Amino acid sequence: MKLLVVVIALTTLLSFQSVAQQVSLDKVAVIVDQGVILESEIDALVGQVKRNAETNNQTLPSDRALRTQAIEKLVTDNLQTQMAEKMGIQISDPQLDQTIAGIAANNNLSMDQFRAAIAKDGIPFEVYREDIRKELITQEVRRANVRRRVYITPQEIENLVKLIDEQGAEQAEYNLGHILIGFPPQPTDEDIAKAKSTADKVLELLNSGSDFTRIAIASSSGSKALEGGDLGWMNINSMPTLFAEAVQDKGKDEIVGPIRSGAGFHILKVKDLRGIEVVKVQEVNARHILIKPSVILSDEKAKEKLEEFRKQIIDGEATFEDLAKEHSADPGSAIKGGELGWNDPNIYVPAFKDALSKLEKDEIGQPFRSSHGWHLVQLIDKRVDDATDKRKEDKAYQLIFNRKFTEETDAWLREMRDAAYIEVLETSSELGS
Repeated sequence: MKLLVVVIALTTLLSFQSVAQQVSLDKVAVIVDQGVILESEIDALVGQVKRNAETNNQTLPSDRALRTQAIEKLVTDNLQTQMAEKMGIQISDPQLDQTIAGIAANNNLSMDQFRAAIAKDGIPFEVYREDIRKELITQEVRRANVRRRVYITPQEIENLVKLIDEQGAEQAEYNLGHILIGFPPQPTDEDIAKAKSTADKVLELLNSGSDFTRIAIASSSGSKALEGGDLGWMNINSMPTLFAEAVQDKGKDEIVGPIRSGAGFHILKVKDLRGIEVVKVQEVNARHILIKPSVILSDEKAKEKLEEFRKQIIDGEATFEDLAKEHSADPGSAIKGGELGWNDPNIYVPAFKDALSKLEKDEIGQPFRSSHGWHLVQLIDKRVDDATDKRKEDKAYQLIFNRKFTEETDAWLREMRDAAYIEVLETSSELGS
């Protein structure tokens, strides 16, 4: 009997230890306002960066530096997720599936091939799927909060149109690397001096041949730090003014900086540059009927409703215009029989643009889902736009908007980060390293 009690006691103790071990595998690493970041999230992001670096034969800084950058990225993402919840921004499963299908199609892969490619990278497809959902939500949050901070005057547009005319057919595009040595929102002279000293040391390392990507991951406070500071290709007129002035006339592989701004000291690398030819743009004129799912109208019912409308139009029982006026949830186009007018297809959300690209003149496509709801679309006509004054103004506006949106996004993220309560909890790995 005593032996049985001992066995039960040992079994219970081992069971508790097993549970404790399981719990210890994942715990809260950072408190972010009303949310938390788990240790597993940090490990997953660090692992992803390491896999990417291995694929690209890229050296990385220490694990401690990687962890610090991973935490900063996850903090920013977490704050935006909390903002999305407050704003009620959600991405439905059908919308998510459509986005992922579009990504696969853009890579010329079937969904099965795409799933296999994701698995080959060591990422469970469901994890990848939820990462895309988070990215879509983040984009919506940024658009909603930053767009209203962007103000463009007619004079700015006029000045850029003149500049584009002066530049002629060739406009410079730069592939930039970026390192930001940041300081607090209201820095003291000591803060500024310390950041400047760090920036000078970074610049010295770069000029002596150190790897830009590795140093960016280790040292940069910029939003692209974990991507090695890669800003991608940017038109000279769409990048921040501070950067445009600094890289003008600079050659490939040149290092520029430190350049001071309100955020800190910036160091840039011209990774590559090219001239882009101004080409004529194809415009489309289309009409659509929008049905928005709701509590009383499911996604499936909304789709079926549009399928019935399509059948009625094709059978001659109703016209597209009449159905749009009566049923479309897009008030701006509904009063015009669903017609959207001549537009560059790039202004539409990806799902809408993709659907239009597959249609011939007068063709009515199958119902599809976008972030706005379910659409039935007819392509009225296509045309190649000439270089009219209106086109130049539109292009100038978009370039200025892109530049200001980028600048305001960075400012908005810094403000949100500075206003948040953030506590990084010590971990055993940190205490032991």
